Amino acid sequence: MRLFRRASLIATSLVVVAALEVGLSLPGWTQQKDLVDTAVSAGSFNTLAKALTEAGLVETLRGPGPFTVFAPTDEAFAKLPPGTLEVLLKDKDKLRAVLTYHVVAGKVMAVDVVKLTSAKTIQGQDLRISTMDGVKVNQAKVIKTDVVASNGVIHVIDAVVLPN
Repeated sequence: MRLFRRASLIATSLVVVAALEVGLSLPGWTQQKDLVDTAVSAGSFNTLAKALTEAGLVETLRGPGPFTVFAPTDEAFAKLPPGTLEVLLKDKDKLRAVLTYHVVAGKVMAVDVVKLTSAKTIQGQDLRISTMDGVKVNQAKVIKTDVVASNGVIHVIDAVVLPN
C-alpha cells in the first residue's frame, strides 16, 4: 500500500511539473503573469517597463486590478519628438500622468472597446476611441488586442498618447 501511495504521489508530481512546463493550467492553479510581467516577457515594451519603474507604477500594475493598458511599443516611444522621453523620465509627475493616461480601470476586452467612443483613464482624462480605419485610441492605432494577464488586459498601440 505504501509503495502504491508513493508511486501515485510521484506520478501526480510529474503530471503537475509537465503541465506547468507546457503552460497548461490546472484547476486551482494560476500561472498567468500580471500586466507588468506579461509586457516584459513580450520583449517589445522595454521602454514602457523602464518608464513604469521610473514613475513608481510597477507595483500598481502588479496589483489586483483589473486594468486595461493601452501599451505603446518601443517603436511607439521612438516616434516621440527628440528629447521628449528624456524629459519625461526626469519629471516623475509628468511621466506618471502620461503613463496613467494609458490605463483604464477594469478589464475591457476588444469586443467591448469597439463599442465605446471614449474611456476614462486612471489619470482622470478620457481617451477618444474611434473605429474608423481600424481601432484608434486618440491618434494611436491598436495593433494587437486582448493580451490577457492575471490582473487585466493589454491592447498594443503604435504611438504614445499624451494627455491634454
